[in-house]
Amino acid sequence: MLTKKFSLIYKYPGLFLSSFFIFFCFIISIFSYFFIPDNSEYSNQMHLPIHSKSPGFSVNIISIPNNSVDDKFHLSLFFGNKYPDQEVLIKDYKLTDYGIEYETYENNFEKQFISFNLFPSKLSAIEIEDKYINKRSFLFGTDSFGRDVFGRVMLGTRVSLFIGLIAVFISLLIGLSVGLLSGYYGGLIDKISMMFINIFWSIPTLLLVIAISLALGKGFWQVYVAVGLTMWVEVARVVRGQVISEKNKDYIIAAKVLGFSDFRIFFNHLIPNIIGPILIISAANFASAILIESGLSFLGIGTQPPMPSWGSMIKDNYQYIILGKAYLAIIPGIAIMLLVTSFMFLGNNLGDLFGRKN
Repeated sequence: MLTKKFSLIYKYPGLFLSSFFIFFCFIISIFSYFFIPDNSEYSNQMHLPIHSKSPGFSVNIISIPNNSVDDKFHLSLFFGNKYPDQEVLIKDYKLTDYGIEYETYENNFEKQFISFNLFPSKLSAIEIEDKYINKRSFLFGTDSFGRDVFGRVMLGTRVSLFIGLIAVFISLLIGLSVGLLSGYYGGLIDKISMMFINIFWSIPTLLLVIAISLALGKGFWQVYVAVGLTMWVEVARVVRGQVISEKNKDYIIAAKVLGFSDFRIFFNHLIPNIIGPILIISAANFASAILIESGLSFLGIGTQPPMPSWGSMIKDNYQYIILGKAYLAIIPGIAIMLLVTSFMFLGNNLGDLFGRKN
């Protein structure tokens, strides 16, 4: 068994590498707030004094707890803190009997004071220092608003993967239904279905997505629906062709003779035998959905601020390519490239795998 598994890895290294990277991105998207230093919602804490800092930059921060609103802890672990602690950038500090005296990051000569009364009363001065004064490193640097680029790239993974999931689900729901009915019944149903397929096929995908997005309005779920409604055509054409080639085979004819319902034939016989091409087109559609969402966000009609999206991050920072801060646009660009390439590799290798099995 182990020899067979290693043989598959040797034959299809792209399949396993791409699958591993996609799985890694899914884990990152779900548990983003376990890895990023800024736990505010959308990783949106702004610190203008440290804007556009290079990767690896570090600064000392005093976190003043926000006790006015009690966030639900279990939700903040996955969706961030809506009411984050106030953060103060400092260059140096010392503990006094009544609070923390510190030098502000903006001005070396300006000293300010934070009273211990702003922190939980049960904590000692040393415990306050350990818990609320930290050195924060910005792995990918900061953007033009002083936000943590690493955290926003991580949360951008969530947007790209979830829009791919929803878009592929919508395209499968519509495409499978249309393709099965058209290919299986033929006749007038096939002609009407092909008319709609050809109409949608003739409209450029990006223009159709833009039109649907403008009709539904700017926002998160609107992009999901718009992208999904433009991708069902490819699925319908593939499923229709596969069903036409399968419906006259002996096992389908035998199922009809035995009196099986069309619904049972669809789900117990046809779909399991055409699952290979469906998975391949779904992987390609997943990659396309990520690219389309990034394009829409770059144009300003996709995911809206402050929610981080790789496309909107490129839009906000592309001018820095010629200003010596190219990494602000290149990092999310590389993230898009890696994830899209992984899905394309996955689709191509699935094609080889199912081709060999057949």
